[in-house]
Amino acid sequence: MQTQCKIEKLEFQAEGVRKIEVDFNGGDITSDGGILLLSQTEESSKIISQLAECFIDHRNQNYIEHTKEELLKQRIYGLALGYEDLNDHDQLRYDPAIAAAIGKSDPTGKARRRNSDQGKGLAGKSTLNRLELSANNEKSPDKEKQFTVDNEIIRELFVNLYIQSHSVPPSEIVLDIDATDDPLHGKQEGRYFHGYYGNYCYLPLYIFCGDQLLSAELRTSDKDAAVGALEDLKRIIPQIRQSWPHTKITIRADGGFCREEIFVWCEANDVKYVIGMSKNDRLKKFLQPQMEQAKQAYEATSEPSRVFGEFYYKTKNSWSLQRRVIGKAEHLEKGANPRFIVTNLSRDEYEAKQLYEQLYCARGEMENRIKEQQLELFADRLSTSKLKSNQLRLWFSSIAYVMMETLRRSALNETEMSQAQCSTIRLKLLKIGAIVKVSVRRVYIGFASGYPFQSLFIKVYKRLSSLQPCQT
Repeated sequence: MQTQCKIEKLEFQAEGVRKIEVDFNGGDITSDGGILLLSQTEESSKIISQLAECFIDHRNQNYIEHTKEELLKQRIYGLALGYEDLNDHDQLRYDPAIAAAIGKSDPTGKARRRNSDQGKGLAGKSTLNRLELSANNEKSPDKEKQFTVDNEIIRELFVNLYIQSHSVPPSEIVLDIDATDDPLHGKQEGRYFHGYYGNYCYLPLYIFCGDQLLSAELRTSDKDAAVGALEDLKRIIPQIRQSWPHTKITIRADGGFCREEIFVWCEANDVKYVIGMSKNDRLKKFLQPQMEQAKQAYEATSEPSRVFGEFYYKTKNSWSLQRRVIGKAEHLEKGANPRFIVTNLSRDEYEAKQLYEQLYCARGEMENRIKEQQLELFADRLSTSKLKSNQLRLWFSSIAYVMMETLRRSALNETEMSQAQCSTIRLKLLKIGAIVKVSVRRVYIGFASGYPFQSLFIKVYKRLSSLQPCQT
């Protein structure tokens, strides 16, 4: 990558007989050679191409040098490669390997129109910033607006990408719902202090199916955790059923989503649910025999003990009918630890122990997926002043996650990295140093002979190359 550094020779002390000399005259070298795997993933999945259809470009097409699809690729590939800020792109724009992977016909930028842009194959931070701020614009064109975006189509896109990833409709799926905090460090719109998390934050709501992301909605933190969950279910589940009418759907969530309106809608629309409940004195009284049994077992063995009970329960005011409740009577070294879940799954479908341990407890894996996106793909970098543009940033991070998950699912399955997190995939397969040579006919990217994951890289490339392009 070209830099503005003055070329001078540096000498380092070494233990051996040869001295070490360093300069910055090695030519075009990238640290992101593995971006080609992201490009190949996009070639088969068309994820970013479909995202680009959600944007309207109001610029005069006779004068632009970066299409909306190229801008989106630059931003999302950057997130996947570990560049969280727009400022990073003022240096990345010099990298011909990234420009070539995005599809630039002039990856070196030597033919750029303005003298100040020559040698920069990609867009700078200001152009990318105008794309991000498009979320604040109305749909109608205006001379001051360069882009507008249709949020509803983006919401539909995440579900469509999930559906497209299956060649055959699954017989059953489980949708996990959860909220998390997204700390704020400025005066962003919609900034509120959250007592539970102990900071100023947003409260995004996520819906996953296994490792796949179906929804990421940014909310202010002055709301109940369940606010918006039912609206998302009413949007997502009919969209899934339009393509998969016979697929059984179950939703799974913790006690923050134990709400009558969610139960009633699921019961009326043939959707199963398994949702945590806050414990109270009435629930504990129902579970008292099992708690005594668990306590006796612990006293006899000094080992944690667990006994399950179930009963039908109705709150005094908020529930319209009795529902099946599973109680986990657990006794630990610290004492009793009762837990409860409510469900409309029958005993014939799941007995109590199996329902709690195998179905409900599996929802904990969703928290790992949220951490991947929040910490490794920078969903916590919501630093624009407006709520709408921060929602768009959250979606860019979400698309970067979908890209990485698609790469993992389609090309890393049955390898040593089939369960690898995004940061591990980035480190071992994307952050590869390489020499870049651009000629009239080709772009040559040369990896180091000592790259330790050559065989895996080749296997991933072959798998991605064999995939049929997505039919959108």
